[in-house]
Amino acid sequence: MRKTLRTLALAAVIASGLSSGATAPALAQTQVLNVQDADIRAFIQDVARSTGMTFIVDPRVKGTVTVASDGPLNKTELFEVFLATLRANNYVAIPTGPSTYRIEPAENAARQPTSARSGFVTEVFRLRTVDAASAAEMLKPLVGPQGVVTANPRGNTVVVADYADNVRRIRGLIGQIDQDRASVQTFTLQYSSAREIAAVLNELTAAPGADGKGVRGAVSIVPVESSNSIMLRGDPDAIQRLAPIIADLDRRAQSKADVQVVFLRHANAEEMLPVLQQLVGQTPSQPAGPAGQSATPETAPVATTAPKATIARYPGANALIINAPPETQRMLAEVIRQLDVRREQVLVEAIVVEVSDDTAQRLGVQTILGSGKGTVPFAATNYSNTGPNILALTGAIVGQNNLPEDSALLASLRDSAVSSLLGSNGALGAVTGTLSGDTLFGFIINAVREDGSSKLLSTPSILTLDNREASILVGQEVPITTGEVLGNANSNPFRTIQRQDVGIRLTVTPQINAGGGITLHLRQEVSAIAGTVTTNSPELVLNKRLIETTAVVDDGAIVVLGGLLQQDEKISLERTPLLSDIPGLGELFKSRAREGKRTNLMIFLRPRIIRSAEEAQALTGPRYEMLRQDPALNRKDGGNDLDALVLDYLRATPPTVPPPPQPAKP
Repeated sequence: MRKTLRTLALAAVIASGLSSGATAPALAQTQVLNVQDADIRAFIQDVARSTGMTFIVDPRVKGTVTVASDGPLNKTELFEVFLATLRANNYVAIPTGPSTYRIEPAENAARQPTSARSGFVTEVFRLRTVDAASAAEMLKPLVGPQGVVTANPRGNTVVVADYADNVRRIRGLIGQIDQDRASVQTFTLQYSSAREIAAVLNELTAAPGADGKGVRGAVSIVPVESSNSIMLRGDPDAIQRLAPIIADLDRRAQSKADVQVVFLRHANAEEMLPVLQQLVGQTPSQPAGPAGQSATPETAPVATTAPKATIARYPGANALIINAPPETQRMLAEVIRQLDVRREQVLVEAIVVEVSDDTAQRLGVQTILGSGKGTVPFAATNYSNTGPNILALTGAIVGQNNLPEDSALLASLRDSAVSSLLGSNGALGAVTGTLSGDTLFGFIINAVREDGSSKLLSTPSILTLDNREASILVGQEVPITTGEVLGNANSNPFRTIQRQDVGIRLTVTPQINAGGGITLHLRQEVSAIAGTVTTNSPELVLNKRLIETTAVVDDGAIVVLGGLLQQDEKISLERTPLLSDIPGLGELFKSRAREGKRTNLMIFLRPRIIRSAEEAQALTGPRYEMLRQDPALNRKDGGNDLDALVLDYLRATPPTVPPPPQPAKP
């Protein structure tokens, strides 16, 4: 058969020469083509000889072909039959030059350069009204197994690679589909709310109609609240089916009563009432009574220039009663809808750190010389920055020798000496004795070095609503004397006191900004009892640190609100004139003291916005777990007192720590 085919092909060689293009001259010689089960490679070779073209055959091209014609074919017709024969056998001729083609399986044709000469083309269709992804899904079943359909959502285009005749069919199909036949109609409502009617229509179109077909997707429903209108866009027939429903619902709202009860979900009816009354021209109501309820309804006369509308609050529930025309009711309902939303919360966490160091050094010598009977001149050195008081001790010794045991003066001298000894600290060295007769002498050396440090760490935190003040106090109520009356001869003495909070107090009012920041109006106070004014006075001295400021902090950021770095140092020298100037011996007539105090106070703050219940639980879990790990709450049997309290008293499941967020995939 291959020999027969070659014979026929050679007999039909065109005498006038070969064309350098893909088509042959119009006056080409013709021939009748009739082959049966010929090897496809031999068929390609004979066509190359007849047309003068060059074909590069892929090794995967194998098989036999059968071609029959009922009339003579010129070169152009022969080449078209050749391309059709390759396509019927799942092969394609891809042009690589002016008269050169590469023949390979059609499955790779979509990834190769194509042109009209090969019969396999690629075309880009830009869509105007139809979504590219939806159009691609619709066109995929229409292309051949070797064709490719790809959607480009960004440019709303579809790329189709297939044989030219099939691409022409797809082009016509897209032209019929990519047309906007939707119409737009606007319905203005007189009595109903546009948002309410739109919600009803959306639910209605979601259910199938009487014919089993719904209109969801065929009509887009958009409420226009500024004009109380509804816009419908979609199929004209579907819009006409919804038009009488809109008119009927709006007409039925006309006969509805003018009184409406609105139950609030999140907002406070008492706070919202004055706002709504001002909108309708009604005088705001007076505040409620002590119990939060008023004896009469919270209404007031309506202004003469305002519509006839009254608004009242029902004290027994978080509800408002509105008596107004339908148009006014719609306006008030929209205001209530926008205000009655779940408010965001803010968790404010503070860290108060105060570290102080106290140091003291004292070195002093006190001397005394005298007589218990007054026959020897009295001389003494006594300094305030050292102790104990040598005069108090000497007075007790002299009284012991000269006063009876039951003397009140002797008891007073003894008490003064004991208090002086108990109030001294450090190292004491004393020498006493008699020189001759009743002459007494003595001296006391006092050396002290004190080092002390203290720290205060506290972490007050508080959760509050946006724009709502909140405060927390951890401390004591300390009585402070504010007045004292003794009366005539102490006949009716009395004292007035006032209790003052001492401890850590945090008062904050957060305001969440649109940009994500938080404006904080806060007051942070740290106070403590420093002791009494003197040893003989019961009045208290309070140390107080106070910060009152307004700051803008980002959500979750840590900032320092204020700080105090204070360093005090006091140096005192007390000495006896002339005697203290004697070299060496003069140190016995001096007393030195040095005291230093260093305080460092810092307050850090971190606000966090809580927008949902999930975020609140995510913050509660770690803090609950931190307290749960305290050894004081763990029992020997493996149980936990905190868990038992939550389960038994609150009848709830203890909070759990949420799992850490998963890392984002690259």
